[in-house]
Amino acid sequence: MLLAIALALMVAQGISSGLIWRAQHERHMTGMVNSVAFRLLGQPQEQRRDTRNEDPALRRPPPPDDGFRLPRPLRLRVEPASPLAHGDYRRGDAEHALREVLEAQGVPATDVVVVERDPARDGAIAEWFRTRRRFTPGPDSDPPRLVVAAMRRPDGAWLTARVLVPGDERRILVSILLQTIFIYIVLVGAVALILRRIARPLKALTRRVEAFAQDRSTDGQLAPDGPEDIQRLIAAHNAMELRIVSLLDEKDVMLGAIGHDLKTPLAALRVRIEAVEDDTERGRMAATIEDINRSLDDILSLARVGRPSDPIENTELAALVADVADEYEDMGEDVVLGETERIVLPLRATWLRRAMRNLVSNALRYGSRARVSLHREGRHAVLRIEDDGPGIPESDIGRMMEPFTRLEASRNSATGGTGLGLALARAIAEQHGGSLTLANRQEGGRIAGLTATLRLPLT
Repeated sequence: MLLAIALALMVAQGISSGLIWRAQHERHMTGMVNSVAFRLLGQPQEQRRDTRNEDPALRRPPPPDDGFRLPRPLRLRVEPASPLAHGDYRRGDAEHALREVLEAQGVPATDVVVVERDPARDGAIAEWFRTRRRFTPGPDSDPPRLVVAAMRRPDGAWLTARVLVPGDERRILVSILLQTIFIYIVLVGAVALILRRIARPLKALTRRVEAFAQDRSTDGQLAPDGPEDIQRLIAAHNAMELRIVSLLDEKDVMLGAIGHDLKTPLAALRVRIEAVEDDTERGRMAATIEDINRSLDDILSLARVGRPSDPIENTELAALVADVADEYEDMGEDVVLGETERIVLPLRATWLRRAMRNLVSNALRYGSRARVSLHREGRHAVLRIEDDGPGIPESDIGRMMEPFTRLEASRNSATGGTGLGLALARAIAEQHGGSLTLANRQEGGRIAGLTATLRLPLT
């Protein structure tokens, strides 16, 4: 925003400065042209007037000396050749304007020349100019410039007028430039201070939101700062944080109570079924109770994954993966540990172990074999678990990680569990700032299995 405002201000000030300089330049040129034209047009009257026998009392007093007035013999001269010389700067714009003024007064002006030169280089006034101390430039002024304007007379001679003009156009341009820089610095500085006052509390609020999204802690709430609207926003965010934490605490209390209230009667039922004489019926009842316990554990784990109680510790991920694979091998499951790289990450080992178990269990349930590998890819640690199962239809891959979602429509645990394993694994991956994706593995144009990829960022 600051860059956009600075750029817009620079463009506006540039255009304004250009217009001001153009107006000053045009006014300067108009005055110069009028002065030259007045002298050229007044020449016949000056020649006809003879003041030698005129009463001194009736003579007009000379005009006041403005510091740039040439002596009368040097103002207007008849010269045999054009005044244009090497090194002169020819003023085409002034020639056009002077021709228009002369023609408007009925004076034919077919050949008009207007040049600008250093007065010290002009043969007519050089000696007179060097004797004038007032024209010595100071540190804050420019020397005057000599404008020579001439028009050809019918007899071929050139009527030449000389005018000294202040050399202040450059100073005008510098003054405009300095004024533009001053305004630019003041306005941009004021905008920068205003934006800083707004952006600083917004930046602090952003950091606070990011921290709350990670651990949902309300310790050290953000103090309202900045403009009134930003302060109200921060206060509203603090109130929202407290409300969210309160709801999460109520949820944890409710889940704990549900877990306690359900597991207690389930344990009592587990004791009572021992009195059932039919072994087959007793085994079915015990299996049902175990299924309920596992489902209850999954539900409570999924609900609490956002507020884990165990701390984050540096863990060697390859060792954790090997431990989980060994567990399944000890149980006689077909789990193959492939290539792994030594990667140490700060993570919650208990939760990540739970996610890996869910993925390996799914691979064994649907693909009869699980192949586990761990690699470093860029800024991520990538854990892949592949199976040899039938895969998942492409249209169903996205929804398979939603809670209570199964391809098999029944709720029979023997054909697919509760539908919480993948949802819990994805929630654990996201808890660590990572992600979980599923993709069918193709071999020979057909689906040869499913690959679950869990990515964790390297810090």
